[in-house]
Amino acid sequence: MNNIKLMELIRMARQAGASDIHLSSGSEFHAMFRIDGSLRPAGLKLTESEAEEALLSLIEGGRKAAYSSGRDADFAFETPDGLRQRANIYSQLGKPAASIRLIPASIPDFNTLGLPKALETLSELAGGLILATGPAGSGKSTTLAAIVERVNSTRPAHIITVEDPIEHIYRPKLSLIHQREVGRDTEGFASAIRSALREDPDVILVGEMRDTETISAVLTAAETGHLVLSTLHTARAHLAVDRIVDSFPASFHNQARLQLAGVLKGVICQRLIPAIGGGRVAASEMLTGTDAVINMIRDNRPHQLLSVMQAGAREGMHTLDADLARLVRSGKITMENALRYSTDRKEFEELL
Repeated sequence: MNNIKLMELIRMARQAGASDIHLSSGSEFHAMFRIDGSLRPAGLKLTESEAEEALLSLIEGGRKAAYSSGRDADFAFETPDGLRQRANIYSQLGKPAASIRLIPASIPDFNTLGLPKALETLSELAGGLILATGPAGSGKSTTLAAIVERVNSTRPAHIITVEDPIEHIYRPKLSLIHQREVGRDTEGFASAIRSALREDPDVILVGEMRDTETISAVLTAAETGHLVLSTLHTARAHLAVDRIVDSFPASFHNQARLQLAGVLKGVICQRLIPAIGGGRVAASEMLTGTDAVINMIRDNRPHQLLSVMQAGAREGMHTLDADLARLVRSGKITMENALRYSTDRKEFEELL
């Protein structure tokens, strides 16, 4: 299987509305597409040698050495039509396999994504920390891209992104945008954030807060008056607080709580739910940095944040179950799918 056939496979996936392609050599499976959250055969059967040739052909330069030494190769690439894909190539049973994420041709706006109005308001802030959380494939990066594009379209700001790899390529409108890729333009997330503070930024996007050093750098950047956007892998919005604090040694927990309380402006947690009629729709929950939320973080009462979210509609907050109930009432998702993703069935049924 050469690159021409791989490009054809990507074209087929986009035409089918897939979000991801899975390829595996050394198995009897066909290439698979993920469509509306479910895996389906791509309709193209590969031999082991074809799949292996296709996957290894994507790995270039220093990534080949990294892959050969047992590490994954994680990178983005463009097809001849200018569209971008993010690839993760890894080894299984001694053979290469890959997951290829198809990046949308354009960045959807807030209305298209169905993002909460509170998040749009937060994007107008001059400083603070906004987090997008949720499992892999829940649209976190797309949500942050929508925020960056809104800033780009509405005010003259200097935006610096630190990504691994770069997914969306932004075209400057009112803003000046510099995009830095870890491993190519900078050594790592933390060092790039520290460098950004000397580059006169207004907005800093950090692709992922992976470790304590990066989390500490993000908090410091937000403390110094910049609007910082980043992602975390947490199942609920309020759990981001514990996730950040617990990343530090116990002796630094109090300091981390004080820092976080001083900068947190909002957390959105997302799920992508199969929509009636095809496609997927985002269900979210929203935590905003009200005085009550700040006090609970500072006083080490994160267990009370969920109650604040349940009662905080006036401040733009809501739980996932509240949003699922809204989507059922509006005829966008089925009751069955809402119950599958519900975190508290009793609360969901009461809200419905």
